[in-house]
Amino acid sequence: MAADRLYLDHAATTPMLPAARDAMMEAMANWANPSSPHADGRAARARLEDARRRIAAALDWSGHVIFTSGASEAIAIGLLRAKGGRIVTSPVEHDAVLRVTKDAARLAVDGNGIAISPRHPNESWDLPSSSASEEQKRDASLRWHDGKQGNPPLLAIQHVNNETGVIQPLDRIDRDGAILFADCAQSAGKLPLPDADMIAISAHKFGGPPGIGALLIRDLALIEPSGGQEQGYRAGTENLPAILAMVAALEAREDWLPRATALRTRLDAGIEAAGGVIVARDAPRLPAIASYRMPGLSARAQLIQFDLAGISVSAGSACSSGSLKTSHVLGAMGWDEDAAAEVVRVSFGPQTCDSDMDRFLAIWKSMAAKAFGRASQ
Repeated sequence: MAADRLYLDHAATTPMLPAARDAMMEAMANWANPSSPHADGRAARARLEDARRRIAAALDWSGHVIFTSGASEAIAIGLLRAKGGRIVTSPVEHDAVLRVTKDAARLAVDGNGIAISPRHPNESWDLPSSSASEEQKRDASLRWHDGKQGNPPLLAIQHVNNETGVIQPLDRIDRDGAILFADCAQSAGKLPLPDADMIAISAHKFGGPPGIGALLIRDLALIEPSGGQEQGYRAGTENLPAILAMVAALEAREDWLPRATALRTRLDAGIEAAGGVIVARDAPRLPAIASYRMPGLSARAQLIQFDLAGISVSAGSACSSGSLKTSHVLGAMGWDEDAAAEVVRVSFGPQTCDSDMDRFLAIWKSMAAKAFGRASQ
């Protein structure tokens, strides 16, 4: 990364921490296949299992850890091989969830992207709320549990939205026996993990290398085995150097969110003062992610101008930013297509500082003044 560039796209991927780079280089110099029976292989297996324990300890996780190539694979394993009944998710999930849950029931969301009620084109039913009567809960439970072979449903909800930073209140969901799958790609290593049955994490979101992640699972009986490595639940030689780098990143992380909160508060105020719109302004949001609308200038034009000014931001998810398709997240939140097409995402990392906010705001205000001027003509 060029020294004069300002990187504000940490939600897409954040640079590797020095401790993670060091751990990966050391492991690459002393590596063997953990499945080999010889002494070198046994040593590698010992390091792999030690890493599994350290990951669980770093995340305060009491269940199993299955190493994967990232959150997308963890999501596919957890959702496609789950033994539960119907899958229920929301329309503001990451594409990795939506791709494998095309026939799922969808929860409605409010204007902040918070899941509020179920919605499915072929049926009408309600999740039991904590205030419902016992009779209402029993009736709802019958509808809730009428999935395949009477198995409990699987509720797949993102902990922190990758586009808006909105935090879903997973601790307030009345699950009524449902299996909870939480996509924690954006929250792991930053916020405490939610009380879920399955959790997907990705190392390159918290300072580890790309191409490595994990499925955290309370009970391996929740999913069908596939054979191969990882206790028979994921085939392929384990990427031990990347796994050890992921562990090192988690163990070396610092609590920089209070600093990020101050930075985003400052940025929010500057954007609003200059006529911009904060996405999900009043919702609980991860301090490291914010999305803003600049009325009168498309996200495509903004990205080009920011890039020319040496600033890296994105339009929505990095997975869709290259195509610049309209955000399905904003659409589900009630934004019309024209307004949604004027939104960019800014995301912070541990090294983001006040001077970075000054630089970004100066460019944003200059662009917005020209955009507002054209709109008023």
